[in-house]
This record gives sequence, C-alpha cells and structure tokens, in this order.
Amino acid sequence: MIDPASVAFDIDGVLADTMTLFFDIAREEYDITGIMPEDITCYMVEECLDIDKEIIEAILSRIIDGRHSAPLNPIDGAPAVLNRLWRKQGPLLFVTARPYLGTIHDWALNVLQLEPDSIEIITTGSFKRKADVLLSRNISYFVEDRLETCFSLKEAGVTPVLFKQPWNREKHPFVEVGTWKELESLIEF
Repeated sequence: MIDPASVAFDIDGVLADTMTLFFDIAREEYDITGIMPEDITCYMVEECLDIDKEIIEAILSRIIDGRHSAPLNPIDGAPAVLNRLWRKQGPLLFVTARPYLGTIHDWALNVLQLEPDSIEIITTGSFKRKADVLLSRNISYFVEDRLETCFSLKEAGVTPVLFKQPWNREKHPFVEVGTWKELESLIEF
C-alpha cells in the first residue's frame, strides 16, 4: 500500500489528458484526422506518427503554453481521487518534465477545485531531473506514464507506478494502473 504522504504525480498523461488535446489541436488547427490513441506507440510522437515534425512541435508548444481553443480535460477519475488524497494528507505534489509552468498550475487548481496552497507543481525541464526532486521531498512513489522515466526512477530509489497509456505497452517490472480507481485502491486511505 502507498502511504499518502509519500506519493507524487506526473501531469501529462496522468492528471491531464494531453493525448486527446493533441488530437483535438491536430484536427482543429491543422486539419489532421485519422490518428487514434493506439497509433501513439512511443512516447516521442514524431517517431510513430506520420505528421511533419514542425507540426508536432507546434502542437506540443500550444499544449505547454496553453494556447489552444480545445479544452484540456483531466484523466477520468483524477479529480475525485486527488481531492480525497488532499483531504487526507494536505498539499499535493506534481513533478513534470515541462520546461516551465505556463498555465498548467491554474488549470490544475480549476480542475481540482482547490486553493493555490493545496498543490505544488515543480517543472524540471527534463525527465532525468524528476528523481532528484522526488528524493529531496522524501517521495517514495511516483505515478508516471513514461516507461523510460520509470526505469530511471527505480534506479534512483523511487518506486514508480506506471499509468497505462498506448506508448508504454512494452514489458516492464512495475506496478501498473489503467485507471484512477485502480490507483486509489493502492493508496492507504
């Protein structure tokens, strides 16, 4: 069981449904249709989608900057579980490889309907820097969607919980959850 005081979360692909937003921006702003979640078989989307690299970079930039008309929605069930965790433990910690905060902090507060001091989001700019942040905060468990990051977290002494996504379907040794309900069952409330 996961101690509520020792868990933190990634944002994109764990809290935020950025995959659906990626598809929405591609369709609405670039008239790209026909791509499905199962087409994203690797984390670096330019390696698995037949879309011009500059367009992919533009879409990802729009997501990070918050410059999109399509809504960014949470992953189903995330707000309920995170609110329960906040009531039990207090402030929630999110660690993201995003290079800067942008609008994601305000988005998370709005989605979770929490006050500013209820969450902390740390941007690292790199997947490689997540472990140091987590260890400095005495975090033992981290919910992550990028399989490669899970391996580096484990090597550093942080236990990853892999949030199932189409891009992380390779064999691995980690505890895996496909929904927030499954994750909730692992937390010692």
